[in-house]
Amino acid sequence: MRAVVTRVLSASVTLDGKKVSSIEKGFLVLLGIHCDDSREHALKIADKICGLRVFEDENGKMNINPKDAGAKILIVSQFTLYADCSSRRPGFTQAARPEVSEPLYELVVSECRKRGFEVGTGVFGADMKVESINDGPVTILLDTKDFM
Repeated sequence: MRAVVTRVLSASVTLDGKKVSSIEKGFLVLLGIHCDDSREHALKIADKICGLRVFEDENGKMNINPKDAGAKILIVSQFTLYADCSSRRPGFTQAARPEVSEPLYELVVSECRKRGFEVGTGVFGADMKVESINDGPVTILLDTKDFM
């Protein structure tokens, strides 16, 4: 599982010209699910997202976790994070099929909510417009193959 976690001042998802979700200060998370991912991967990445200490403390150091910073989370499914770009036309065979990825995506969302976060979502499988105002910019790439 891969997550691109961007610290934002605000972020939103629009579908067919209508805003379906938005947050203020927090994380915009683009979440990609690999065909071999499992429940354990979803639990681990949710824990990492919710514990990232990338908000500044009183000394200007990235030392505050999102909960203590009062952050919100917007999670958007992003199968293209598993693009195989060995040729000019990307292939997506490593991305999990929707029947596998959607429940795992929902599990990540649920786990973040269980930890007390307000969590917005995109619309799974839809052609969305995602906007954000990055803060920093701070962008962290999480990949479960690096910490499982």
